[in-house]
Amino acid sequence: MDYYGLMHHFFRVFPLLTLVSGMAFAQAPKPAQPASDAVPPAAPASAASAAETPRPSALTARLLYELLVGELSFQDGEANQGIALMLDAARRTHDSVLYKRAVEMAIQSRSGSMAMDAVRAWRQAEPRSPDANRLELQVMVALGRIAESDAPLRATLAALPATDQEPFILAVPSLYTRAIDKAEAAQVVERGLADVLQNPALAPAAWTSIGRMRLSTNDRTGALSAANLGQTANPKSEWPALLALQLMTGADEPNAEPLIKRYLRNATPKPEVRIGYARALVDAGRGKEAHEQLAELTRNQPDYPEGWLAQGALYAQERHDTEAETALKRYLELATQPSADERFDRSNGRNQARMTLAQIAERRGDYAAAESMLAKIDSPDEAINVQLRRATILARQGQLDEAVQLIRSVPVRTPEDARMKITAEAQLLRENKRPQQAYDLLQSELSKDPEDEDLLYDTAMAAEKLDRLDEMEQLIRKLIEIKPDAFNAYNALGYTFADRNLRLPEAKQLIEKAVELSPDDPFIQDSLGWVEFRLGNRAQALRILQAAFAKRPDAEIAAHLGEVLWTMGRKDEAIVVLRNGVRLNAENETLQETLQRLKINP
Repeated sequence: MDYYGLMHHFFRVFPLLTLVSGMAFAQAPKPAQPASDAVPPAAPASAASAAETPRPSALTARLLYELLVGELSFQDGEANQGIALMLDAARRTHDSVLYKRAVEMAIQSRSGSMAMDAVRAWRQAEPRSPDANRLELQVMVALGRIAESDAPLRATLAALPATDQEPFILAVPSLYTRAIDKAEAAQVVERGLADVLQNPALAPAAWTSIGRMRLSTNDRTGALSAANLGQTANPKSEWPALLALQLMTGADEPNAEPLIKRYLRNATPKPEVRIGYARALVDAGRGKEAHEQLAELTRNQPDYPEGWLAQGALYAQERHDTEAETALKRYLELATQPSADERFDRSNGRNQARMTLAQIAERRGDYAAAESMLAKIDSPDEAINVQLRRATILARQGQLDEAVQLIRSVPVRTPEDARMKITAEAQLLRENKRPQQAYDLLQSELSKDPEDEDLLYDTAMAAEKLDRLDEMEQLIRKLIEIKPDAFNAYNALGYTFADRNLRLPEAKQLIEKAVELSPDDPFIQDSLGWVEFRLGNRAQALRILQAAFAKRPDAEIAAHLGEVLWTMGRKDEAIVVLRNGVRLNAENETLQETLQRLKINP
């Protein structure tokens, strides 16, 4: 055999070499157990210790030959023969490494029945093996045999060490994510976890997983009931509170909030719950309460870095730059210290803080400080974002051509990177009074893929800037035809009509459709308030715009709200709102146009 033939043969048997090395450290052989779905009681400590004693490999020349034939048969397309040989060797040696390999081979060959046979043989040989039980459960779920999976779920849980049981229980919903019949899966999980509901240490986690399974069937009432039962079992457990947060934010369940508040009254609640609650409050437009939660967190746990990061991010979103800088710099001080908890990788948090600090420095015109922060971000995943931020800084200094060249020079690793570059360049051109160039760039890209949803939307917005309303409408209509739930498309077309006082009844219908598709979006609420104002419904417009601005302080919403207040004769209130808009973004075109038209100098 020549060199290349030898190497080809080596790589073909390489899986066998890995398998053999695993066998060398396998546990002592165990006598075969009678077939049974029940899990025997745990062995005494002495027996368990003996079972865990390493043994020399049971590998013999005959066994090595059989394994070699099995692997080569499998690789040559004779999958069934290879799996059968591997499983036969596993049964004779009682070796868990060989059982696992037989299951892997069956899964790779997409032979569900053989995978089931192999994993069940393994579990019958080693009923207390956590790996065998867990793999049987996974195979059964993958095969869609959901109704039968409660028994292996119980067996897997019983076979796990006590320290691993809670994490496994919490991971159960993800195991059933692909189940077609969600209601059936929820019932199976309830049966499988029924025994641990009487265990105060595990009941909160079990009720949380049951609640998440119920939520997957849109049973909000049942999920809330599970969260309450979990909290009753142990008021100090964070898991029911986290389920309540999911109900509050993802399912819009108002009755979940009291459960979160009860948990936070504990002496030492988990900070992650308080941060999650603060984010939920921000999303609900309750920024003042969110600040109170984060202030309490940083006051009670001043050395917890993520509290300062969340506080800084909220201040930065509201353009309270001084407070944001203080919080983010405190976060960086704490986040650069070694963490006693190895689970915390704070590199992403540090990059987020530095990016935000760079934006703050850019807003106040301190470009050297902004560059200093950007230079400290060394993650490859953030490289394109850093360069785009640098391009924005160049454009702010009047170097638009250099900024465009910088964007074009950014290396592309993925199709998403290429798209991000196109979008960033178009936005930069649009924001710097070059709408025709932005339009030409996007139109050129759209011609390559005429049904690309993002390009249709961006090109439509560029056409709108050039007052090509017929073309803008044509592109938006095409986007809606391709994607009927594109709420941003309905909103864009409706707002364009409303802002120009055109086709107002149709504009309202379009915006109401956007509200139906995305009811909590403050910018869509802004559009609704603005079309109501154009229709002469000032009181209705005021109510909608005040709620939108409370939920998301933004310069454009401030411009609309300020104008409504001004035309209603509430000029002092209008000036206060417009001043807030200037603080949020003095360069916003809508805000500047409103101030000039109303002859206001806030």
